[in-house]
Amino acid sequence: MAADMRLPTIQKPVSLSVSALGRKDLVVPGDVITSDTGFMRGHGTYVDEDKLTASVAGEVQRVDKLICVRPLKTRFNGEVGDVVVGRITEVQQKRWKVETNSRLDSVLLLSSVNLPGGELRRRSAEDELTMREYLQEGDLISAEVQSVFSDGALSLHTRSLKYGKLGQGVLVQLSPSLIKRQKTHFHNLPCGASIILGNNGFVWLYPTPEQQDEEAGGFYTSLEPVGLSDREVISRLRNCLLALAAHKVLLYDTSVLYCYESSVQHQVKDILKPEVMEEIVMLTQQKLLEQEG
Repeated sequence: MAADMRLPTIQKPVSLSVSALGRKDLVVPGDVITSDTGFMRGHGTYVDEDKLTASVAGEVQRVDKLICVRPLKTRFNGEVGDVVVGRITEVQQKRWKVETNSRLDSVLLLSSVNLPGGELRRRSAEDELTMREYLQEGDLISAEVQSVFSDGALSLHTRSLKYGKLGQGVLVQLSPSLIKRQKTHFHNLPCGASIILGNNGFVWLYPTPEQQDEEAGGFYTSLEPVGLSDREVISRLRNCLLALAAHKVLLYDTSVLYCYESSVQHQVKDILKPEVMEEIVMLTQQKLLEQEG
């Protein structure tokens, strides 16, 4: 039986800023946020002896006089405009149910998808009968939150050509609180792969397509074999994402790229070893601090 033995390694001293270590906006249950009675109580807080106290562990957010605590570990609470990656769980009448890591299954209406070929017309009974030809159970899609129902369920749409059914790639499931909100969540990385950072914590890695077929209406998926070099790049990116998530580093295109560059000197299978993971993440954090400074 093969045993994997590792010798202790000497850690390189890496200087991180004091502000990153002693943050005032992070609280745990029972922490007093403020004793000022002029503030309103929001989600994740309660009043104890005229003091506003945190009921969950997370980040304090202030909007005017309203104070709430955003939990660090929670289900996805979607907002209009959020980019999500989800999996079709059920085909119903004129709609698909989609698992998006939220409390309730999201809904993708037949009227909210592009028809193959990009046709613009009313959906007919024939379209309803052929729904499984567009999307079926188990398919992965990228979509945008169109609206939020009164019970908290999300209504999705894939009307833009950048959304739709996903082809060959790797899905990485992480915490939604680790995804940094940006203007765009679709990135073509210079290392040869592309990434979709879903606000719901689902991250999709896939080989960068040579050309985008605009007439497919978001339903074309390439089934060509993926080359060995592309598979290695995607596997390395996947392990980098898991390493960053394990050390609670915010995920966006720059942090992922810096982590990828820091991991090049190691083999893909070694990235998730604790001491290698720590070294790579420390180097990534140092690069991010240098960039901010």
